[in-house]
Amino acid sequence: MTDSDKSQARARLRQLATESIENRDPTGWFEKLYRGAKGNTEAIPWAHLRANPFLIEWVTSNQPSGEGKRALVVGCGLGDDAEAMARYGFDVTAFDISPEAIAWARGRFPDSQVRYTFANALELPEEWNGQFDLVVEIYTLQTLPSQALREQVATNLARCISPGGSLLVICAGRDESDEPGSMPWPLTRADLTMFEQVGLREMSFEDVLSHEKPFFRHFRVHYQK
Repeated sequence: MTDSDKSQARARLRQLATESIENRDPTGWFEKLYRGAKGNTEAIPWAHLRANPFLIEWVTSNQPSGEGKRALVVGCGLGDDAEAMARYGFDVTAFDISPEAIAWARGRFPDSQVRYTFANALELPEEWNGQFDLVVEIYTLQTLPSQALREQVATNLARCISPGGSLLVICAGRDESDEPGSMPWPLTRADLTMFEQVGLREMSFEDVLSHEKPFFRHFRVHYQK
């Protein structure tokens, strides 16, 4: 995929997001993006067809065996992070707000043990309350246009965690003095205090650079309930 193709895909993404937000439907653009891709993964800017390297590093160091543990993968997209967690032995539930993405993930991994399901992070099923030893949130929060919506998601994710369980958040990061830029908006450390406000304890905070050019700044944060 050329740089020009990547730029066009990102421009299309931002156009869809802007239109949805203006129509007071801040998450409606996800399904439009996946459907519009028509099976072309290059039309999905975040579809790298491999697990997030920051996730793999963390799991390898901190949760090398998921045997007997349940994991929830937020905004699973085409399924690579969820499949990685399953390979570590976790019993994985993975959800996305886009039915097309869920169908795509199931098609890519027809023999998977992962439970792929449609759900909206703004209103998660009550039966998930306290059910997961590890919740994995990567890049979803920063697609939401307001801190109020992010706080709503933070509350919902926190209630899914079992007592003593963990939440891993990976996001693009910035300082308070930096311009917020365009969607997906990098988050500040102050933005992330919302997880402590809903009863989680910060166990580690890492300020790291992406593994490939361009070297974007990322935050990787581990919380515990």
